[in-house]
Amino acid sequence: MRPAIDFRARAHPAWWAFLVHRLSGLALAAFLPLHFWALGRALEGEAALDAFLRFADQPLVKAAEWGLVVLLALHAAGGVRLLVIEFGAWSGLRKDLVAATAGFGVLAGLAFALALIG
Repeated sequence: MRPAIDFRARAHPAWWAFLVHRLSGLALAAFLPLHFWALGRALEGEAALDAFLRFADQPLVKAAEWGLVVLLALHAAGGVRLLVIEFGAWSGLRKDLVAATAGFGVLAGLAFALALIG
């Protein structure tokens, strides 16, 4: 009889895709209050918004924006992967879907980083 938690399953790429999708969703949900607070700066007037925009021009904030774009791309691609698995024809392409999801996230992150530099 196998144990209730089979740690061999955690070596499968689909488990890692699940973990990335879940963690990126949690990180994006944690970001939402900060995002609404930043949008609220515009409601407080031009001076408050300008102060926030000066803060957002710092390199650490730019790096955080890059991380946010990567998280969003990974989460979106992971969601599409799940939709394909649920509604698509079954065909053993899980590893390919995991690789495509990771590739899409990296590509989106690199494109955003290039836009920040350029």
